[in-house]
Amino acid sequence: MNPAKVADLDHFRRTTRSTLTRAGWPEPAWYETTPEDTGRGQAKKAVAEGAELVFACGGDGTVTAVVTALTGTGVALAVLPAGTGNLLAANLGLGTDPATGLQVALEGGRRKIDVGVIGDQCFVVMAGMGFDAMMLQDTSERAKRRIGWPAYLFGAAKHLLDRPMRVRIRLDGGAPMPRRAQTVIVGNVGRLQGGVRLLKRAVPDDGRLNVAIVSPNNLVHWAWLIAGVASRRERVPRMETYTASRVEIYSNHAQPRQLDGDLIAAGKAMKISVRHKALLLCVPQPDADPDLAYDARAVAKRAEAR
Repeated sequence: MNPAKVADLDHFRRTTRSTLTRAGWPEPAWYETTPEDTGRGQAKKAVAEGAELVFACGGDGTVTAVVTALTGTGVALAVLPAGTGNLLAANLGLGTDPATGLQVALEGGRRKIDVGVIGDQCFVVMAGMGFDAMMLQDTSERAKRRIGWPAYLFGAAKHLLDRPMRVRIRLDGGAPMPRRAQTVIVGNVGRLQGGVRLLKRAVPDDGRLNVAIVSPNNLVHWAWLIAGVASRRERVPRMETYTASRVEIYSNHAQPRQLDGDLIAAGKAMKISVRHKALLLCVPQPDADPDLAYDARAVAKRAEAR
């Protein structure tokens, strides 16, 4: 749990305990994150102490850290969303209500999903280099607290006319593909904040990552691209899409980078591989949609009925 993201810690603890007790679950152990350790060490400790399921309560940084710790362990992850930018919660349809995430865990839906790996870090939604990371970098925490995910639009507006990156992209060890791109996004699932579906063919457990090379050069190109994504066209102007199990992105200059909506250090390269079905995730039942999204209102109604 990231205590900085929970408005009323005492209320949250009481609600969580009472909900789990009514369902016949044992008393939970609590692990708070710190600025020095955003969740990875705490999740590893929980696993070492015998946890069968770990709830991650926080924003993108907390969830990504816990994902890295739990990958390959067989211990289940349940997301209790807090903050404004939780991409995995958005793909699950959880909104920002931790109670809905609790209900999903209690209902027992589980699914093994793929995990993207870059160095010693993991991600389950999207990694990116370029424009998307710049947008995150230039969106203020104050704006996110006040208006939620639309605050990212202001961060994006600052970089619409930036000069494209010169990059080389290799997929599954193939020949380098030189491109002038605003951003390169590597995704395991397809939805962004606000319900926008960027990667239409992304499936979280097919052993493949989806790659989007986004290359608008002016405001007209951006308008075409945004209209194409919003209208769910099969082919979106100024965007190429591919699938691969290994993705390498190289730039001549260090570029901003992000994993699952959380900034990591800028760098000249991203080398990404996939671990097939390496994370056990609590998901809504029935989990019919291939990108994990579901109707959060239905789960909330079941929670109220209980």
